[in-house]
Amino acid sequence: MKFSVSVVAEGDRPTTLEEIVELADAVAIHNGIASGAGSHSYGAQIVVEAPNSDEAVDVAMSLFSAAAAVAKLPAWPITRAETMSEDDDFYDLEDE
Repeated sequence: MKFSVSVVAEGDRPTTLEEIVELADAVAIHNGIASGAGSHSYGAQIVVEAPNSDEAVDVAMSLFSAAAAVAKLPAWPITRAETMSEDDDFYDLEDE
């Protein structure tokens, strides 16, 4: 099953636009987007294949950490990870 996983790391200084653009480039191969320019955090939303939400978080956190290293971002602690499965997304649309 596919999951969209949002991961955020927080630290001690504002991130630059250039750093977030580098992160966006690094997560693009995972259908990802990045955020955080000017804040004391950086994040990404990454699409992963996993059997359940817990494993999706594990996979996404690993991909996120690797992408942050490629982008030369500080190795700040991950403070949040949230998932949405493709089924969750479908059911949300039915409720509208």
